[in-house]
Amino acid sequence: MDNFSYLAQSAFPLVWILVPAIGAFVRTRHASSPQQALETWQRWWAIGAFGCGSLWMTVAFLGAPDVMATAIGFDRTPFMFEIAFANLGLAVMGFRAASASARERTTIGIGGGMFLWGALIGHLYQWFAGGDHAPGNTGGVLVTDLLIPAVMITLAVRSRRLEPTPPRSATQAAAA
Repeated sequence: MDNFSYLAQSAFPLVWILVPAIGAFVRTRHASSPQQALETWQRWWAIGAFGCGSLWMTVAFLGAPDVMATAIGFDRTPFMFEIAFANLGLAVMGFRAASASARERTTIGIGGGMFLWGALIGHLYQWFAGGDHAPGNTGGVLVTDLLIPAVMITLAVRSRRLEPTPPRSATQAAAA
């Protein structure tokens, strides 16, 4: 594989971070409040990074399993079918997060993080222990596996902190 092809394949996953970030940035330039800007960022991230990125992986693993096997540096195995449907689950959660509460978005980010951070550890292990330098095992996939859930969680936690706190009732105040 020539250098350009390797670089293009290795960097491609970054599309799922860059497009939502650019879209959210453009969309929030004239936001009327920090809360509105934060909501826009969360929706772009949920749909673009989490939803579309995971749906793309589903389609790629189901539609071109031999290409994906080569990209990640492994032989084709039945496990790839499972990876496709795990990514489909992430896509559904990402699309759901677009209209979810901050609390639910936090949960979605944590749930997605369990899969993606586990995958990140697996990629690093294969890289260092197994010498797997395939473009789908190193490069952009490491960044997306780390950042997609981390940013989702960070945005949701920030959103919860900006939510107005309901007034305390007399009973709650007395109990405190």
